[in-house]
Amino acid sequence: MKRKIACTGIKPTGTPHIGNYFGAIKPALELVKDYDARYFIADYHALNAIKDPKQLREATYEVAATWLACGLDPEKALVYRQSQVPETFDLSTILLAFTPKGLMNRAHAYKAMVQENLEMKRDPDDGVNMGLFTYPVLMAADVILFDTDVVPVGQDQAQHLEMAADIAQSVNRNYGKEVLTVPQPLIQESTKTVTGLDGRKMSKSYNNTIPLFMEPKKLRKLLMKIVTNSQTVEEPKDPDTCNIFAIYKLFATEEQQTEMRKKYRAGGMGWGYAKQTLFELMNEYITPLREKYNKIIADKECIDKILSEGSKRAREIATLKMAKLKKELGYS
Repeated sequence: MKRKIACTGIKPTGTPHIGNYFGAIKPALELVKDYDARYFIADYHALNAIKDPKQLREATYEVAATWLACGLDPEKALVYRQSQVPETFDLSTILLAFTPKGLMNRAHAYKAMVQENLEMKRDPDDGVNMGLFTYPVLMAADVILFDTDVVPVGQDQAQHLEMAADIAQSVNRNYGKEVLTVPQPLIQESTKTVTGLDGRKMSKSYNNTIPLFMEPKKLRKLLMKIVTNSQTVEEPKDPDTCNIFAIYKLFATEEQQTEMRKKYRAGGMGWGYAKQTLFELMNEYITPLREKYNKIIADKECIDKILSEGSKRAREIATLKMAKLKKELGYS
């Protein structure tokens, strides 16, 4: 039986953090067991925010090295750069013809930027480029091009997958057949939102992230900044409302979580102890990943080779898909 296809990507917009790891990378890599998996570096999406060539190149290497260090095996899964598969943008142009402007008006990223402009008494579309506005269409093309069945996403990206499904269904309705596979979001409840240092969702925009491969001394210093309440050492504490524990349980086994919960509820535990315990557990988990990352990022020629070979394979698949689709649309 032919395996279903899973596809996901990550924008190279800076050093990946543990929110990226638990919310997207780790669950995506686990799909190799059951799916024909495709992973791409969304470097054209990044152009909306990064206009400096050197910064974009370095961020691309960082993301590629991160995926490889975390367990991505190019022999078992397809890995490529979005910009090296031009069929993606060919399909994106086609999908634009089936996408209502009203649908784009409802996209979270666009609405958030408009709202911020209104609050600052600026023009509603100040700073909004068409790359940002049509972001969901390009994202739809990324996954639809490869007949993707499922896309592992965080809760914040679920809307974009719903839009991709709407667009694919619009094309299928027009031609009266399943011309495009309708992708479905795959959200893991346990990691759909990763807590940041301040208790909000971990996000670069909130400046509350924990870089995935941070060196031990810097990591410990950063974790000591996690926001807590003013409870004293003696008071019992609720682990389920604690920012420290929200991050701790990402790295801990069930047994470790149970033991830590007991310490919270028994009283006699200070926030400093909880943060130190988190640091020790996190650093033990991250150290082998960090060592692999440092080795991989130092060999950029190897990264280039992996991405080039993967992009070539991706184009072979994409070329066949576009030829078939264009025939359905009347272009051949």
